[in-house]
Amino acid sequence: MKFGLVPIDDAKGAILAHSMSIEGVRFRKGKVLSQTDIETMKAARISDVTVAILAADDILEDQAAEALAKTLVPDPKAASLVINKPSTGRVNIYAKSGGVLQIDAEAIARFNLVTPSITVATLSNFTRVAPRALVATVKIIPYAVPKTLVETVKKCEALHLAPFSVKTASLILTQIHGMNVGLLDKGRAAVENRLRALNCRLTDLQTVPHEIEGLSNAIKAAKGGMVLIFTASATSDINDVGPAALEQSGGEITRFGMPVDPGNLLFLGNHKSRPVIGLPGCLRSPALNGADWVLERIAAGLQVTDADIAAMGVGGLLKEIPTRPQPRSGKACPSVRSKVEIILLAAGSSRRMRGRDKLLEQVSGAPLLRRSAMAAVAAQTDRVHVVIQPENAARGSTLDGLDVNSVRSPEWQEGMAASIRAGMGAVSEDCDAVIIALADMPEVNADHFNRLLSAFDAAAGHEICRAMAADGTPGLPVLFGRRFFETLGAMKGDRGANDVINEASEFLVNVPTDGMGAVIDLDTPDAWLAWREGKT
Repeated sequence: MKFGLVPIDDAKGAILAHSMSIEGVRFRKGKVLSQTDIETMKAARISDVTVAILAADDILEDQAAEALAKTLVPDPKAASLVINKPSTGRVNIYAKSGGVLQIDAEAIARFNLVTPSITVATLSNFTRVAPRALVATVKIIPYAVPKTLVETVKKCEALHLAPFSVKTASLILTQIHGMNVGLLDKGRAAVENRLRALNCRLTDLQTVPHEIEGLSNAIKAAKGGMVLIFTASATSDINDVGPAALEQSGGEITRFGMPVDPGNLLFLGNHKSRPVIGLPGCLRSPALNGADWVLERIAAGLQVTDADIAAMGVGGLLKEIPTRPQPRSGKACPSVRSKVEIILLAAGSSRRMRGRDKLLEQVSGAPLLRRSAMAAVAAQTDRVHVVIQPENAARGSTLDGLDVNSVRSPEWQEGMAASIRAGMGAVSEDCDAVIIALADMPEVNADHFNRLLSAFDAAAGHEICRAMAADGTPGLPVLFGRRFFETLGAMKGDRGANDVINEASEFLVNVPTDGMGAVIDLDTPDAWLAWREGKT
């Protein structure tokens, strides 16, 4: 592939290297230049342009990314993974279900050593993931790579998801004289919360005295696919009550203690082919500890060996230390603010306004479109994109002087999906979330956007945040985390964001806002009249 500056007459069929705007027309990087494009550039007195020109044996970035993703996951169904369609040289790989990700680190390293032009980035080995979580991304850095280079990468099962397969668990609590009963309830609740995240349910609960005989009988009577033991007193020796009871029941101990802090005092074994985990007392806290790592792997049907636990020591220092305080310490933890951008949809036809343009209606002394854009700019977001019709100069002029990125939607007549696609094409590559808003909602203000920002928490699964009016009615705007970017950018027809919400409701959180602004949009002259009369 040849890359560099060439005379404009030699650029036909080449790939544009840098985005540019010519007389209101946006030419995006990656575009294959046609003769019409060349003539437009020549008319603007552009004499040369930076492009990529493919060699005879080159493969375009999308084709190469797709081929290489399939070398890493030759059988997606067997690996419980989903390979998405390529876009701009990138292919994302997602989890088909909840489970534990397994990575062949050596294979990934070999892949990334082939050439800096092809890359794969993954989550860490044994990461617990939710359904549809992004687990890996293959990215081709240049616009094309030689076919022979792609063919040198051998197929390997470098990525595999172990779905959560242990569906039931038994919990045995031990109790000592004078013990606070609240500790029992706290322990049960902590275990149930963790099991729920692993798609596992608690089938039976037993509470027995903290004695070898009673605990041994409880282990024998347990019915779940795995047995969890939460002792009243910490297990401080392999001959202590918990491990001794497991051996007396006919089971065996495979590991006592682990190099993870908190979580040192865990023991692991089995009873009649069922895994048995002796839980450390720190599990009563919601904070991450070593038992979580063991519990997740076992719930995914993975064997946890003595060597596996020994290897957890690297990265196993989870306890509060001055350089990395945990939330439970009460100290402020350093954090990085998410990068969020707003897409303000303003390319509609106003067909129900009987000849008037609703976005040019006056609100507080300014056209509605300008007022809506000003509200977006005032929010604590990083950038505002306003999607408009290419030929509507009146709307475009209302944005003069505002710090917004005007995005033209050439296919706006198709419907809302076309405007969303145009907006998604403008967002920054490192954007973490987008807020989709309508420009015809006169009572939406900066606080609506800021509340969505506060509610967004990808780690907690709060990746769709929808504004809700004071009466509890869901409305707009709506924030979408990065995992939904590909879906939003590929929408067709007169579809809106509600379709995405309905398909991924488990990620939805409704965010209360003041007043009824989240549900007031004005599409007809009658609606405008009623709204104005209500405002006076």
